[in-house]
This record gives sequence, C-alpha cells and structure tokens, in this order.
Amino acid sequence: MSEQHIVSAYDRDLETIQALIFKMSGLVEDAIGRSIEALSTRDVELAEQIRAADKQIDALEEKINDEAARTIALRAPVSKDLRIILSVLRISSSLERIGDYAKNIAKRVTVLAEQRAITESDATLRRMAREVERMLKDTLDAFVQRDATLAQEIIGRDTEIDQMYNALFREFFTHMLEDPRNITACMHLHFVAKNLERMGDIVTNIAEQVIYVTTGNRPEEPRTKEDETPFIGKVD
Repeated sequence: MSEQHIVSAYDRDLETIQALIFKMSGLVEDAIGRSIEALSTRDVELAEQIRAADKQIDALEEKINDEAARTIALRAPVSKDLRIILSVLRISSSLERIGDYAKNIAKRVTVLAEQRAITESDATLRRMAREVERMLKDTLDAFVQRDATLAQEIIGRDTEIDQMYNALFREFFTHMLEDPRNITACMHLHFVAKNLERMGDIVTNIAEQVIYVTTGNRPEEPRTKEDETPFIGKVD
C-alpha cells in the first residue's frame, strides 16, 4: 500500500470521527437548551424526553471509541496524528459527561414542578446555559480549525459562568434564610446551577485539548476559578 494511500485512508477515518464528534456535540447542545427550557416551564414531559435522549449521546461515545480504536489499530498513527486521536477520545468522554449533567438537570424538573417557584433565578440559569452552549460550539469550531487562540479565549470565558454561579448561590442562600419553605426548591435549583458551572469547567477542558492538539503543549498558566462557594446538597 502506498504512503499516499495510507495518508488518504487516515484522513477519511479522521473525517468520520470528527463528523461523529460534531453530531454528538449537537445532541449535547440540544440537551443543555432543552433541559433549561423544561426547568423554566416545569415541563415534566419534556424532561423525560431529555432523559431518554441521553442514550443517543452514550451510543455516539461508544461509536467514536470504536472508530478511534480501529483507526489506531489499522493506521498506527504517531506524533501529531496520534495526539489528535487521543484528544478525540477525551473530547467524546467530556461531551458524554456534559450530557449526563443535562440529564441530571432534567431529573430535577419533576421535583421542582411541585415546589414553590423561585422565579428570579430562572433568567440567570438560562443565561448560564446559553453561554455554556456558545462556549461548547466555539470550542468544537476551534478544534476543527486547530485554532489555539480561540481555544485560549474560550477558557477565559469560564470566569463569567463562575460569577453567575456565585451570584445564584448567594441568592438561594438568602431565600432559604428568609423563608424555610424555600429550602427544598433552592437546594434543587442550586444543584442545577452547580451542574451548569461544571459543564463550563468541562468545556474549558475540551478547549485545553484543542490547544494540546494544535501546539503539542498544555496551557502553561493554571486556570483561575471564580467559584469559591461550598455546595448545598449532593451532586449525582
């Protein structure tokens, strides 16, 4: 087999894997948006649809893993090519985790539908979700374009997610102190906010993978975290 043929075959394999990554990312972005929509409207039926759709995300992760393993076995990539494949595996794992967080948000809808409304928080939660979705889309664009500068900029945007989370934490704490009847709803809403904050962290991890793929180096400076609050309750 000629070297040119091997390179072409590897390129086709990589295009297939990247197409799967984009499909998986689209499903994850949809899950984030729909989970917050279900939360805002307390739509239990939509929440159940989101939980069921998570199986598609899990199935895509398995398919990406299989395709990556096949490519490594058949093409024996080295150096930058191997770095790309390994990063794809990490990215698919990160996307699966974000999908799980969206599913976990959907789980809270049934409980919150029966609780007192804390309506002031909904707008901030929607803003957090929209920013996570934008960060995720931009990060996948940076991966395809091998744009380390864009990836670095995305890492900095996680600070805004942390700041919104901190503001919500203080808001929930105030509501619980003012009226004990708000405690259950605030604990579940805090769970939602914490899951969105963690989604932002995972997206920055993907952005760091983009920098690694593009430059061969990890980001030198440690990422600054603005989230210094304790956690109320348990994250699934």
